[in-house]
Amino acid sequence: MIQMVPETRIKIIRETKETKITVELNLYGTGKSNINTGVGFFDHMLEALSKHSHIDLDIECIGDTHIDDHHTVEDVGIVIGQALAKVIYPVEQIERFGNATVVMDEASLSCDIDLSHRAYMVYELPIEGKVGQFDVELVEEFFRALVFNAPITMHLICNRGHNKHHIIEASFKALALSLRRALTINKNAGIPSTKGTL
Repeated sequence: MIQMVPETRIKIIRETKETKITVELNLYGTGKSNINTGVGFFDHMLEALSKHSHIDLDIECIGDTHIDDHHTVEDVGIVIGQALAKVIYPVEQIERFGNATVVMDEASLSCDIDLSHRAYMVYELPIEGKVGQFDVELVEEFFRALVFNAPITMHLICNRGHNKHHIIEASFKALALSLRRALTINKNAGIPSTKGTL
């Protein structure tokens, strides 16, 4: 079920046997968020994504976390990606490209994106194991789900770092800043593609 409210706002509800998710998104907001996925560390990362992108996010997820967090994290990525696709495309009068490098103590993460309407991801984060109870392999699952459902091109590279929490948080913030820059209004840009459409 997809319910549109004017232009840059959208509400999507997605329900499967594994998760029930509601995402409300305002593309040009102030970075306000109200997030409850049942996975505390993931909530913290999504709050950072909202705060630094200035995209307002209200997310409620009831998932089968009694099994593990995989379905919740991946499916939230799917729904955020679907919401972004509905409010971004067709691309017009925005910068389209965005990039950012974010440092968090010893960690440095670079993110480059293209609001290309084509899904492609380069993911180079040298992390494994857990942060608290959170399986860090789910970070890649989240980003892949978002990228392929948006769809956008994203290159996310860890320049240096060893603290898993710092690397992951810097990656969410780098994506956030890249999105904010790619979504910058440019009324002179027209359709920012030689193909004439995106």
